[in-house]
Amino acid sequence: MEYRIATISGDGIGPEIVTEAKKVLDRVGTVYGHTFHYEEVLMGGISIDTYGVPLTEEALETARNSDSVLLGAVGGNVGNSRWYDVAPNLRPEAGLLAIRKGLNLFANIRPAYLYDGLADACPLKKEIIGDGFDMVIVRELTGGLYFGERRTEEVNGVMQATDTLVYSENEIRRVAVKAFDIAMKRKKKVTSVDKANVLDSSRLWRKVVAEVAKDYPEVTVENMLVDNCAMQLVMNPGQFDVILTENMFGDILSDEASMITGSIGMLSSASLNEGKFGLYEPSHGSAPDIAGKGIANPIATILSAAMMLRFSFDLDKEADAIENAVRKVLADGYRTVDIMAEGMTKVGTAEMGNLICERI
Repeated sequence: MEYRIATISGDGIGPEIVTEAKKVLDRVGTVYGHTFHYEEVLMGGISIDTYGVPLTEEALETARNSDSVLLGAVGGNVGNSRWYDVAPNLRPEAGLLAIRKGLNLFANIRPAYLYDGLADACPLKKEIIGDGFDMVIVRELTGGLYFGERRTEEVNGVMQATDTLVYSENEIRRVAVKAFDIAMKRKKKVTSVDKANVLDSSRLWRKVVAEVAKDYPEVTVENMLVDNCAMQLVMNPGQFDVILTENMFGDILSDEASMITGSIGMLSSASLNEGKFGLYEPSHGSAPDIAGKGIANPIATILSAAMMLRFSFDLDKEADAIENAVRKVLADGYRTVDIMAEGMTKVGTAEMGNLICERI
């Protein structure tokens, strides 16, 4: 089979980690008889430097006409005046919001899994970790506070900023269906996270989730307030299977979940539309402080490529091959600097990619 992938290397360490993900995909293609065609798309700071905007219409159209999108990272240090002393819609991260909206990528899927070999890197106590944890956070991605009307104005001589949080029942229902579908393939448990004791949008969220749950009688559903969920993630992460939540809550909780795995450099993510199309990216940022040093951890991007094989191309066997190769490399004691531990062998970005390829 042949597949067309739009690649967005982006900024910082993005080009380095995307290179390794493409290397691994090509190895999969050689072993399993597939061909992957890549077309590079500019987005983020590099697009601002080249075109003056974080995402052009031409770049969006190229992504839209591909079979999927593989993204590295965008942005730089917030203090970088070249990219940040401008209007919010012209900053690097605005490209992410624009491509998610433009491609109708309304569901963000972010696994948080503790590898056996990285248990010592987890900041939680061993008695809390127990037998480990394996959860998926399903975050609504194109609605809520990040996409609502916003303005900053002077009112009675005082500057005032307003951000609007809006959700429709259709937006809630479609992401809830995604979460329940994923739960059916896992442990059949959904924890819906909201702030229904305060927000009208959360009360609607809870109502619609309850309606969707009726179509999934095998799935156990619980409602949890977001502040309690934040505490439970560090008190008993093993209780979670699928966490379903809105945009801003998901942004915060998924980062928290990623850190208790030991390194954000290990975590993949997918952003999906109503069909098979998706954008796949690591959960970490562009890490400009280590860009070009050859020490960045490419595993999150490589695992994101595995998610692409599974969700967009229905290549489950090939996705398993990548995930198993990552486990073998870790079991063999190889580590990039962010997950390095005593007795392990430290390797760089390219060598980690090579080691994973060798095990496919």
